[in-house]
Amino acid sequence: MITRAQGAYEGALRAFQEPMLDLLHRKYAPLVVSLLSLVFTPERPTVPVADAHTEIGDALDQLRAQGYEFRDDGARAIPEGSARDLCRQWADVGWLIRRIADDDVEVYQLSAHAVGALEVAGRAGGTRARVSESRVRTLLDAVERLAQDADPDVLARMARLDSQIRRLQAELDQIQRTGLIEDVPDEVLLEEAENVLHLVRELPADFARVAESIKAMQRSVITGLRQDERPSQEVLREYLERAEHVSESTPEGRAFAGALRLLGDPERMDELSEHLDVVLRHRFTERLPATQRAELRDIGRRIAQGVDEVNRTQRQASTVITTQVRNHDPLRDRQVDELLREVMTALQMWVPDTRPGQDVTPLRRLPVPDIGNLRRSTHDLRPPQPPAPLTEWDDDAGPAPDDGSREWGGPHYGPLTEHLHALAAGDGADLAAAFSSAPEEYRRPVDLLGLLEIADQHDMTETDEVAYVEAIRPDGSRRRFAFGGVTVRMKEATDD
Repeated sequence: MITRAQGAYEGALRAFQEPMLDLLHRKYAPLVVSLLSLVFTPERPTVPVADAHTEIGDALDQLRAQGYEFRDDGARAIPEGSARDLCRQWADVGWLIRRIADDDVEVYQLSAHAVGALEVAGRAGGTRARVSESRVRTLLDAVERLAQDADPDVLARMARLDSQIRRLQAELDQIQRTGLIEDVPDEVLLEEAENVLHLVRELPADFARVAESIKAMQRSVITGLRQDERPSQEVLREYLERAEHVSESTPEGRAFAGALRLLGDPERMDELSEHLDVVLRHRFTERLPATQRAELRDIGRRIAQGVDEVNRTQRQASTVITTQVRNHDPLRDRQVDELLREVMTALQMWVPDTRPGQDVTPLRRLPVPDIGNLRRSTHDLRPPQPPAPLTEWDDDAGPAPDDGSREWGGPHYGPLTEHLHALAAGDGADLAAAFSSAPEEYRRPVDLLGLLEIADQHDMTETDEVAYVEAIRPDGSRRRFAFGGVTVRMKEATDD
């Protein structure tokens, strides 16, 4: 049987194994908290990896230059190593998340544990939350709402609603009778504002936990696919469904979906914006520090930013899962797993016998395969006999094919040219009239184009009139065309 002291101690041990408390319990916790809060802000939740290394490196150089490298007792306050090494260590212990952004840039992002640790450190180093009327009212309202939702008694619900209506009606009658609203002291308003800010500061960590729960679900799905322990049909059906409803697959995701029903209401967000405008116009906000006024002003934006981050993570998880399902190859995955295990085994055998900073002999060329016999000569690709010469072919020889294909071919340039020479050799002739006087077999739509082409090679003049002609297709159908009027005078043969 576990005693109360044993249970409390084991619970504390599990709590301090979480990355959030582990961060605050570390030797260099003040440095980690200060650098992370300096680089990552609500307006800048993600930072490119190169920028983060540069900014953290500059901050380390400034602290070392000001004498903060060692504490008063002589212990080191700033660890050795570059900013890149520190960021890699923070990513290994779960304080930073390294991912690829939408623009294919590698960025750092605070994990939910790091956000919670910064929140705890900020509350401890800033204004302490006091037991105030606002905080007690928030607690009482939450308990009352919980009791109303949990109580299935219809008569009790009706009695509570009647009581609320009578109370609100009495307040409305008093305002209508006196025309005055009871002033609330500025001290009470300040307490209520601090309570609001306290609630708002918890939102980033909540959103981050939702996003990380979605990522954890994604990793479990990918692991299940790679293990290939069930039939592919069952895996496809189940995981595609989970990918479609990824936000409802975890407790955090279901809680966020419930909150999103409130945050996704445009009327509520508009009311929130109007309420914040009313608060910021009040005189008591002048007594708030500039940072707290900025936090009040940015509440709506921070909520929208957290929702967008969760939705982005959900879309990314759905894309990764769907891609893995579509491209799932059990044989290839097993080969990759075996290769990675061999690499890890080789590293475990090599690391104990090495020392820090030891050079590694690079692989300058791939090993030569052990082949029993390799052909050193190839077959002569030249044929033993040259190919037979091609048969001479005269396109003009022989009778023309009588399958009707010529009727659907290109223009009859020869007969059309002779026809134009006969009509337009002197003073010229109208092209539309020349086309209309041609034989029917030369009055196809394509022959009209050929006639215009021949006229363009001679003395062609465009007029302002619109000419109309009727063309006859080989099947006997007729079609009327309109084009700009053209007159043409054919050149003599000696002019060519």
